[in-house]
Amino acid sequence: MKILITGGTGFVGRELTSRLIREGHEITILTRSIKSPQKTQTGLSYLEGDPNTKGPWQEAVKEHDGVINLAGASIFSKWSEEYKKAIRDSRMSTTRNIVEAIPESKEKRFHLFSASAVGYYGFHGDEELTEASPPGNDFLAGVATDWENEAKKAQDKGARVVITRFGIVLGDKGGALSQMVPLFKRFIGGPIGSGRQWFSWVHIKDLAEAFVFLIKHTDITGPVNVCSPNPVRNKDLARAIGRVLNRPSFMPAPSFLVKLVLGEFGSVILKGQKVIPKRLLENGFSFQYPDIYTALQNILKGMN
Repeated sequence: MKILITGGTGFVGRELTSRLIREGHEITILTRSIKSPQKTQTGLSYLEGDPNTKGPWQEAVKEHDGVINLAGASIFSKWSEEYKKAIRDSRMSTTRNIVEAIPESKEKRFHLFSASAVGYYGFHGDEELTEASPPGNDFLAGVATDWENEAKKAQDKGARVVITRFGIVLGDKGGALSQMVPLFKRFIGGPIGSGRQWFSWVHIKDLAEAFVFLIKHTDITGPVNVCSPNPVRNKDLARAIGRVLNRPSFMPAPSFLVKLVLGEFGSVILKGQKVIPKRLLENGFSFQYPDIYTALQNILKGMN
């Protein structure tokens, strides 16, 4: 399959691109600027364009079999009103422009894989959440709901739409662990707040394998939770990191301090949600790293 990826140079995009090329797919990465000739591997090319704005890149979409849309401003920051607008607008405009570019065709089925997040579900304490659970009513849930609705408009053109709701992605080349591990190495790591909040996560290699699986299983459409079948409480995550790094894991970050530093985003970290990848499991997907300790052993050996 020939696939265009937005956000392909980011933490998730790099891993996913590499895996899909090994699988034999042709990948085009949409990037805002190609400053110098790129050293490309077989099966990889670059296309200059900004997915946030309409442009010639939209014509190139028609030359592909599908799009994987990973673009959007990071949520891992202190949220000012201006930044919240950037979080929302970057997702809406990119998705809207992609859907506009998708060709209408009865002969050839186009595939749109649009990223979303488990934040879609909001906060439900210890309740297990699946793809059938309703959306929440906080800021992130609202963004995810509107983001997904923009992607679903591609169905009107006959496209297959898969909404991939990511848990927190764990890997050795960026993401949440790159911010957490240095604290543990300095002997100041530990749970956040009460530590009882649920943490829905996925090893980056399992995320990439999930995309390989979904590309092959063309009967799967709609929302798919891309997260480990074994979410953990935040205190158990901290304990596992400490165990793998051979560092203490008892230094808690008080709730008031988290809120002071991160503002509204701090409240998101202090609540979390317990999400299960029901549809992947029902369709026979097998996780290589289903438990947090094994996953961290694999990842953290590359961060030492």
